[in-house]
Amino acid sequence: MRLGVDFGGTKIEAALLDSQGEIVARQRLPNPGNYPAAVQAVVDLCERIERQAGVESKTIGVGMPGSLSPLTGLVRNSNSTWMNGKPFLEDLKNSFKKPVRCENDANCFALSEAVDGAAAGARVVFGAILGTGCGGGVVVDGKTIEGASGIGGEWGHTPLPWARHDEIQVRDWCGRHGCLEQWISGTGFKRWSGLEGHEADAAAKAGDATARVMIDLWTDRVARAMAVVCDIIDPDVIVVGGGMSNIDALYPAVQAKLIAHVFSDFVAAKIVKNKHGDSSGVRGAAWLFTPLEAQ
Repeated sequence: MRLGVDFGGTKIEAALLDSQGEIVARQRLPNPGNYPAAVQAVVDLCERIERQAGVESKTIGVGMPGSLSPLTGLVRNSNSTWMNGKPFLEDLKNSFKKPVRCENDANCFALSEAVDGAAAGARVVFGAILGTGCGGGVVVDGKTIEGASGIGGEWGHTPLPWARHDEIQVRDWCGRHGCLEQWISGTGFKRWSGLEGHEADAAAKAGDATARVMIDLWTDRVARAMAVVCDIIDPDVIVVGGGMSNIDALYPAVQAKLIAHVFSDFVAAKIVKNKHGDSSGVRGAAWLFTPLEAQ
């Protein structure tokens, strides 16, 4: 049994997985939005899950916004800014007295889809989150790649590639200008189109010409962003998650547009929708420990 926790900005979810990856118990609660209460909420939720299942897990994996600095061990780069500078992992270890691992939530999403999701069997997988924010995670041979500085896959805070004269580089919450998050996330889409992603999708399917143009502009920007990923790591599969992943036009449009931007005469990478949906975060967190480690 492995316990996974998806620590989101608005909710915290925990699930207990068996050795086959089946969820045997799960619960969620609102994120209280302040650090001490949030740490306690994780502890209470995990204990509640174990009582529900009647078994104690040997390990706990946690997917979180931002990442842990290898230099200080403290949280950084979290859009839940009240977490930044806090010893999240150490506080959880002290609370649970058992092995705990924390990784960026996009890394957990990518791991879940690579292990037994939409990218199962692929060697190199990139997980692209297009939701309220924009993030990415890299998995190679079933292992997340954090990198030497612990920022592997921080795709959402790279610039929009090949920006055009009318694509004015606005300031992102991270303090930089031109981040992908301002262009291809659900929040970014609404900023420049004036529409929620699902609204534009429904209108485009109904034949609204303006909505169709907005979706086409968005898929072009997504294709440019994913082309850089292809040029750098050349993944077998790019799995898309987050609310914007439900726009069906994304997949054929981006797949067709990639060749115009990738530095190659063909594109082998497949752009696919996630399999596990909202469960990918909590599943990937549990997969941070192998079955052998969880015995």
